[in-house]
Amino acid sequence: MNPAGVNPAGMSPVAPGGPPSLGDAPWLADPATQRLLATLGADGEEARIVGGAVRNALIGEPVEDIDIATTALPEEVMRRARAAGFKAVPTGVEHGTVTVVAGGRPFEVTTLRRDVATDGRRAEVAFGRDWDVDARRRDFTMNALYVDAGGTLFDPVGGYGDCLARRVRFIGDPDRRIAEDYLRILRFFRFCARYGRGEPDGDGLAAAVRGRAGLRRLSAERIAAEMTKLVTACSAATVMPALSETGLLGRVLGGIGLPARFARVSALVPARSAARRLPPALGFVALGVLVAEDVDRLADRLKLANALRGAMAALVGAQVALGARKAGLGPVDSAAVRRLVHGFGADAAEGALLLAAADCGCDADAGHLAALLAVARGWQAPSFPVSGADLAALGIPPGRGMGERLAALKSAWIASDFTLDKAALIARVENPPG
Repeated sequence: MNPAGVNPAGMSPVAPGGPPSLGDAPWLADPATQRLLATLGADGEEARIVGGAVRNALIGEPVEDIDIATTALPEEVMRRARAAGFKAVPTGVEHGTVTVVAGGRPFEVTTLRRDVATDGRRAEVAFGRDWDVDARRRDFTMNALYVDAGGTLFDPVGGYGDCLARRVRFIGDPDRRIAEDYLRILRFFRFCARYGRGEPDGDGLAAAVRGRAGLRRLSAERIAAEMTKLVTACSAATVMPALSETGLLGRVLGGIGLPARFARVSALVPARSAARRLPPALGFVALGVLVAEDVDRLADRLKLANALRGAMAALVGAQVALGARKAGLGPVDSAAVRRLVHGFGADAAEGALLLAAADCGCDADAGHLAALLAVARGWQAPSFPVSGADLAALGIPPGRGMGERLAALKSAWIASDFTLDKAALIARVENPPG
């Protein structure tokens, strides 16, 4: 018997003294979940929940998505689901995956499978009925845990012990797992940051270095999606040094990474974020952006979404406007923060403050930083109270002159810390200041 007391073949109930049953877990006991498992597991077929839901339940993390593995073929999954009144969508039917909506929530249901051929990016699969084979084609041991409708845990590859130890370990030969899909290199670091504890597994780290050339075979979009998850992971700062020292970070970013800066920013994230996660824009800027041109370089290389590119550009713009990299945050006051929020948005203002505190090269006044961050988070930027129609009513014709008048009024409004109201601004038009 292994230390966890789990049947290593994963084919029969766990012996007494093994891990407790998950039968009382709310997400498993939910009537919709139970009904779907019963629907898929009837008449000679089997169905078990697999992967993230089981892993998270065992380590006390929230269970969000529920994935189901089954011996039933995709067409049979859809037939059974629809006959039971569920909605079934063939979202990845060529790879055996059907999305079933039950009780208002989606479940990814995938037929047991084995890899027939892999090319480092995708796999050609064949469907089967062997739970052990299905487990051994997965990436990490903690992701190959199964639980049936009654809460019995099945652990074909020793994932239970790794899960409780927060040890991210490849299943079988790490080189082979990586060669099947080179994105698993970044996924390894991301899982270490999200679920791991201590130093990354040595065998996995060495295999990631050996396989690093394979990253060139991946699409920029897949790399960007994985990196976005990595920079926003709760303990991302702990794995960035290894990612950088192995040369992997430079390959991904196309330039020098800044893991120490990333760590400093991460340490300053307010405790209001329980997991102390960085927003994606701040994560990428902290890790790989020093000047405005770096935003376009990084966004082009990773083909980042326009919204993320824009958020990064706003953050860098707020940094420039703040101008506190060398001077620190001492001279920055609440009015300056309100100007940042108005000009670039609250997220950019908060990010600029954190970067300034990290970049100033001195110990930031924690109380002062906290007060400034509170302003960035709590102040709602008002709308400029004067419009072109207001000036037209005063007899000012549309055109360049009106635009210049509006710009001057807006500058005065901002300079007043947004206190001048419409009447006071209109008065400036009718009776310009001496």
